[in-house]
Amino acid sequence: MVRRRGAAVAAVLLAVLAGCGTEPSAGGGQSGAPLADKPSSSKVNVATAEMVAAKKASKVEACQPGSASDGGLPSIELPCLGGGEAADLASFEGPLVINLFQGFCAPCKEEMPALQSFYETYGDQVPVIGIDVMDTVPGVALEEAISRGVTFPMYADPGGELQGGPLTARAVPATYVLSSSGKVELLQMGGMKSAAQVKELVEKKLGITL
Repeated sequence: MVRRRGAAVAAVLLAVLAGCGTEPSAGGGQSGAPLADKPSSSKVNVATAEMVAAKKASKVEACQPGSASDGGLPSIELPCLGGGEAADLASFEGPLVINLFQGFCAPCKEEMPALQSFYETYGDQVPVIGIDVMDTVPGVALEEAISRGVTFPMYADPGGELQGGPLTARAVPATYVLSSSGKVELLQMGGMKSAAQVKELVEKKLGITL
């Protein structure tokens, strides 16, 4: 009985680590790993010496605040993942894709190449930013992103400051879009498979043609 119970617990843990949650998908992708409401502490270093060095050696772009006074996102200042300039989210204007992820989330890692490919092709029209959310090991998130060729800017929200607002993450990955009029909408809950899928969802949600 004890052995069976232990096996069951192990199976559940493996499912969570693999990103097999139960949140519904908005666009047909796989579900993400469920998240707690909010971590108890935001005292996580998102720019250790090792992270700064790794980012410097990569092609990840520098974080740069936008020029808007209120582009539609909440006024929350987030540090740059791996070091760099922090940014007030309210300074960003749409159209914009915002991807919420974590380093140990399997679907997050699997969709990174799709988001990067979309960014390389359409980033001049619809930029992409990543936000490592409620993650106590942001170094892993940065490493996973770099290893998958991600170059778009990435921020961090270790303390869950976004929770309860328009960018709430009940599971990861979760991707939102910000329209040019400042409207924030969920693009996809769960991993996306290709740049074509990202493009299709963005066009449908924003009512644009890329």
